[in-house]
Amino acid sequence: MEKFTSADKRTVYCGTLTAADVGKRVTVAGWAQRQRDLGALIFIDLRDRTGIVQLAFDDNTDRAIFDDAFGVRAEFVISASGVVRARGEGAVNPNMATGEVEIAVDRMKILGRAETPPFAIVENSDVKSELRLTHRYLDLRRPDMQRNIIARSKIVGLTRNYFADNGFIDIETPCLIKPTPEGARDYLVPSRVHPGNFYALPQSPQLYKQLLMYSGFDRYIQIARCFRDEDLRADRQPEFTQIDLEMSFADEEDIIALNEGYIKYIFDNFMNMPLETPFPRMTYAEAMERYGSDKPDTRFGLELCDISDIAGKTGFGVFSGAVADGGSVRAINVPGGASMARKEIDSLVEFVKTYGAKGLAWYKHAADGTVSSSFAKFLTEDEIAAITAKTGTGAGDLLLVVAAKNSVVFDSLGALRCEVAKRLGMIDKSKFNFLWVTEFPLFEYDEDDGRYYAKHHPFTMPMLEDYDKIDTDPGSVRARAYDCVLNGTELGGGSIRIHTTEMQTKMFSVLGITEDDAKEKFGFLLEAFKYGVPPHGGLAFGLDRLVTLLLGLEDIREVIAFPKVQNASELMSKCPAAADPASLEELGIAVVVDEKE
Repeated sequence: MEKFTSADKRTVYCGTLTAADVGKRVTVAGWAQRQRDLGALIFIDLRDRTGIVQLAFDDNTDRAIFDDAFGVRAEFVISASGVVRARGEGAVNPNMATGEVEIAVDRMKILGRAETPPFAIVENSDVKSELRLTHRYLDLRRPDMQRNIIARSKIVGLTRNYFADNGFIDIETPCLIKPTPEGARDYLVPSRVHPGNFYALPQSPQLYKQLLMYSGFDRYIQIARCFRDEDLRADRQPEFTQIDLEMSFADEEDIIALNEGYIKYIFDNFMNMPLETPFPRMTYAEAMERYGSDKPDTRFGLELCDISDIAGKTGFGVFSGAVADGGSVRAINVPGGASMARKEIDSLVEFVKTYGAKGLAWYKHAADGTVSSSFAKFLTEDEIAAITAKTGTGAGDLLLVVAAKNSVVFDSLGALRCEVAKRLGMIDKSKFNFLWVTEFPLFEYDEDDGRYYAKHHPFTMPMLEDYDKIDTDPGSVRARAYDCVLNGTELGGGSIRIHTTEMQTKMFSVLGITEDDAKEKFGFLLEAFKYGVPPHGGLAFGLDRLVTLLLGLEDIREVIAFPKVQNASELMSKCPAAADPASLEELGIAVVVDEKE
């Protein structure tokens, strides 16, 4: 292998060369995309992160260099020097940014040889994700992946600029913290110097950023790494990045306005797209009633219609029984949905079952007036007429109905409307529909545990109008919380925080956290309350989700350099892995093997 010298150092990037550079002497470096041997001519397409340029070797090339070029294969790492020249007549490649020029090479060095890669390093590869992730270092060479990662970097840079211009201070909070008792499972880290004790990796910097407000920093920002030991989905990873911020002496209006300004700034400077502000707002209650979701996609209709007042009085037990048990009967009218075949409707029945519904009732009114239904025979003509009138069902439409307890109805129909819209091509993917969802419930009741949990976290301030309900009717208390939703995805969320000992103590009490437990788990926070806490609130955006949505992608793994897969493992490095026995012994940890496993 030849030594890398100053003569091999690149002077320009491959993808930056244009006709204006003709006659210049340049040095480029990168990976060989392909080599074409035409006998008296050899061409090598050289690739770096900016693009591809063609290297030309001909009769004027030194024989030794020509022979070296003959031996170059895909993914060889090379450095090449020469003069930029215009391509010959008929040789211009209009599909290539550098297609008007090539480099007449007079010096070349092979810096690294390569075996044939397990997949081609090309744009929009259709290779299975498992293979791509196993060889992620190769996958990241692909132009589309490089654009994604570079785009992420640009968005991070713009984020820092915007918040710095608005008076925010970038402060790092610890990654080794006290284990938290609420929310998702922590990743635990054993302490060697404190045997039997553990740190946790932060699920968010929540308590530390609140303490920074107590410390007088007023405006805090951090591009924060966070960790949650939870099941993965397309938009989740066990380790992820938040754009995390907190503000003192501010209310909801201040925080929402500032963050609308941030999103507009990103659209102006990254997307080159105007964005209208302020964003629409909707209460949690309205979002659930209309869309069955607290993060509704508003790019299409298919809103829920409550037909409980009609269906609950029918002789059809599925409908009337759900209403009698305190649930509801709700429907979605799908315009033009009568074109769906029975087999496809049956697949929708199976779809809603994954969300807890026992079934899906349907009523199809074909364009020619023919009617077919799974439930019409159990209802009178007047009852059918009342339901179709209330839901606006007409010729060519399909009515989809779920009857169950409200949580199941909302979950199943909320997901169903998105699934139907996707199947029928009703979603305009060029739209960016932002929405603020406000007034979330402060608590949610877990029937299995028989207790209340905090909907967001136990440091969220209740709405002033609902203070008197905290002790008597906690389920009806609304939070001063707000989520930013984009196209059906929660982009970020936050709240106004509790800043008095009395309110924080009351919150802990409703959550079943005793005074001793509170002192043990949050003593440092309660102690800080004694010394003057300003009103404050904040918000955190998911950076990975934001980049994914702005680039029009489906999976956040496409914007993360080294992501995990569904079981929270990394295929490339094969982690997690067994620890060295000596390390475990030093930490005082014994691994117990589950015989069932």
